[in-house]
Amino acid sequence: MRDVTAVGIDLGTTYSCIAYLNEHGEPVTIPNDEGELSTPSVVLFDGSEVVVGTEALRHAIVEPDYVVQNSKRFMGDRNKVWKIDDRTFTPTDIATFIVKKLLFAARETLGPIHRAVITVPAQFTDAQRQATTEAGLRAGLDQVDIINEPIAAALCYVLGSEGLWFSELADKQTVLVYDLGGGTFDLSLVSYSKNNVEVIASGGELRLGGIDWNLELQNAIADQFLREFGCDPAENAESLQALAIEVEHAKRSLSVRPRTPLVCQHAGHRKAYRVEQAQFEKLTRPLVQRTRDITTALLKDNSMGWAHVDAVLTTGGASRMPMVRDMLKRLSGTTLNTSLSPDQSIAHGATYYAGMLLTNDDYARSILTDKAARRLAQVKHTAVNARSLGILVRDVDGRTRLPHYLIPANTPLPTSVTQTYGTVLPGQQRVSLPLVESDPSDAAKYERVGECVIENLPPDLPKMSAIAVTIRYDEQARVHVEATDVTGGAKAVAVLHRGEIPADEARPDPNEEVAPWAADLLDGKKAAADAEPARREPSKPRQQPAATKPPATKPPVSMPKVRTTKNIDPLESAETPIPLCNQCGEPLDLTAGQCRKCEQAIPTAGERLTTRRPAPGAAKRTTAVISDRSAGSPSGSRPPQRAQKGASQRPATQTEQKKPSPEDEFWKLVE
Repeated sequence: MRDVTAVGIDLGTTYSCIAYLNEHGEPVTIPNDEGELSTPSVVLFDGSEVVVGTEALRHAIVEPDYVVQNSKRFMGDRNKVWKIDDRTFTPTDIATFIVKKLLFAARETLGPIHRAVITVPAQFTDAQRQATTEAGLRAGLDQVDIINEPIAAALCYVLGSEGLWFSELADKQTVLVYDLGGGTFDLSLVSYSKNNVEVIASGGELRLGGIDWNLELQNAIADQFLREFGCDPAENAESLQALAIEVEHAKRSLSVRPRTPLVCQHAGHRKAYRVEQAQFEKLTRPLVQRTRDITTALLKDNSMGWAHVDAVLTTGGASRMPMVRDMLKRLSGTTLNTSLSPDQSIAHGATYYAGMLLTNDDYARSILTDKAARRLAQVKHTAVNARSLGILVRDVDGRTRLPHYLIPANTPLPTSVTQTYGTVLPGQQRVSLPLVESDPSDAAKYERVGECVIENLPPDLPKMSAIAVTIRYDEQARVHVEATDVTGGAKAVAVLHRGEIPADEARPDPNEEVAPWAADLLDGKKAAADAEPARREPSKPRQQPAATKPPATKPPVSMPKVRTTKNIDPLESAETPIPLCNQCGEPLDLTAGQCRKCEQAIPTAGERLTTRRPAPGAAKRTTAVISDRSAGSPSGSRPPQRAQKGASQRPATQTEQKKPSPEDEFWKLVE
């Protein structure tokens, strides 16, 4: 057994994978305890047992109410929980079980593992990154590092397939990484040369992936079944789950065959459908178009054409679909590079990054050869932030709260910027600093990151007293904030509480289990009898997993001069500051788009953030970039769902009634 201290983990929406570097600096995928290289990201709760992986997926048909799938789509959502047998589970809990499953097999093979790099979509918010980190810590890791999935794919390509491991490039190359996974779509422009991998820009969509292709086919089959037999398989959990599994198999078959059978059965009826590739492509054409539009926009926003792209690199399981690859070939006018494994390349790239982080400590000296350690130590990479970062501020008229973005999207990381703000009341004793990130898909929306409150300001401060605020992204796009009272010199660094972890709760001991009844769950052991709930009887009615609000939390713990909180509503608070012009110190009129005194222009509402990079060594200047006044914190879009029976719908016009539905046109190909 080797004392391996770091691994790379691809924590996916539908499948997860873990790998490590061998002594020659080559990534090796670690099979799970069933011998599989990829583990389904599915969790089954069976009484006191927690089952993760293929076995859980097999039970999804007969026990759908006790199975959780695709939980990654809800990471960072504080209001999403699954309630099963009077127990409540958050997305972080589900991710913890999956990471435990991966680490269990890895430790059996390699010995102790204390540190891991876990991949996340480039579009993940700070809350989602924090929730992912928390899952790794709860699973027993001492340290968790984060890397964006497209960057991991690029590292795997550069260090592995491209051969930089053994040779060095003479010229700079640019690749477009097209990562279409089970639940998310990530896109990155990556430049690489001798010993340097640099992300130019990133884009994508968090709720666009292979499961959306599945949903389109699943809904079409269910609707056709309803028309033919008068009963809807979507009304029964077992029937719907069986159909979902059939659809997944059909999608995979259609990636290598022109047609495939698909069986749907419900309420004593059974029908086998023959699904053609052409049907599937027609049905999912809008989804392919969405990825096309995002790809085109990324190049356009960065003033690049396809002539600037040396290679198009595809990864992610859903990128295997012929309609996706055909679209990319037509769009780019070049042959795609499919050298990377869609299933394992992300984990391999994360493993390379783990080696890069640890080449100067005992890990490299004890595990890697000298040549491999030196080569990894030479490689550097630079990431960018996918979201703009700023502070929710009070407009100069005092009636509006607007996001004041300080760090634009696609800024090289790490980065920081300082902006001066002014108090809004005479004698104000504290200032609220709510941090926000932009929503890449909607300029009028933003995501709340957290809040810092500076307290005990000097007495009798006049209105508009200056507060200097520094916010920064670290190398892994996690947020940090620092504030200084310019008048009194009071300074504080806030550790913001985000995501699902309430502000008053300390992080659990990494060596403790998530729940008493799940102790040693991966060793197959049961918890103590007094901590174990009664085992479910077969005749017990199933309880649907439901999204409910977490229980109320206690007020956060105060710290000297600064405390973090999630209970203060800055939209109602008079303590929210006003941004000041860094040139003359006068208030910035965000509505008018300029400083009232020196008339320095700032971008108007809704303007696109610039992605231009600052010159090396140049001082960063701040500009007020705002969204529309109607900005609000989004709850996040959901994948399209089929309309429920009895739901009120807009009456169809005479023209609409005559027009055949897309489903009818679709199934004419079968009839």
